[in-house]
Amino acid sequence: MVEHVYRRAAAARLVNTVLVATDDERVRDAVEAFGGNAWMTRPDHRSGTDRLAEVAAALSCAVVVNVQGDEPLLAPESIDEAIAALLEDPSNQMATLCRPIEEPSEFRDPNVVKVVKDRSGFALYFSRAPIPYLRGGAGGTAPALKHIGLYVYRREFLLRLASLAPTPLETAESLEQLRALEHGFRIRIVESAHDSVGVDTPADLERVRRLVAATPCA
Repeated sequence: MVEHVYRRAAAARLVNTVLVATDDERVRDAVEAFGGNAWMTRPDHRSGTDRLAEVAAALSCAVVVNVQGDEPLLAPESIDEAIAALLEDPSNQMATLCRPIEEPSEFRDPNVVKVVKDRSGFALYFSRAPIPYLRGGAGGTAPALKHIGLYVYRREFLLRLASLAPTPLETAESLEQLRALEHGFRIRIVESAHDSVGVDTPADLERVRRLVAATPCA
């Protein structure tokens, strides 16, 4: 799976270098076996944000992308969409992706993270619970958005964010992006034209295997 993620990240037009940050020698060996670059980190990080910051502290790049290892079907174009949010607007310090939820089962699934945003396109909240809540079963459907597991940061902002203590909502929901919101920072939400399937359960893994098998170029 890590090879699929790696090659899709490398195919993004706006990505210059791809590194796999890990504290597991098995992952490092798997990455090096297909010719990829791995970076061993400390084993005590609480989140991917903190692990990424350890690597970013030693780099000189202006923008850092966190492509999570459980997104083997993430489109390279989606990565470019998120990066463009920072390149086109200097005021944006962090960005991530979303897609409209089409399957009712995804809305109820705690492994599918939901996000609601304001009228300016910034995140109001992320949750594993079904949000927004449609009170009283009113007509129509809730404008539900699925969060896609990718983050783009300005390097200095990432280092600042990682220096902050984990927050109550971050801990309760086990969602690292809530640290930024709880400390009053804004996250630009980009609605991607491409969907993705995160692998959180054995059923997700089987679904991805079927999709990859049906698409030889995936």
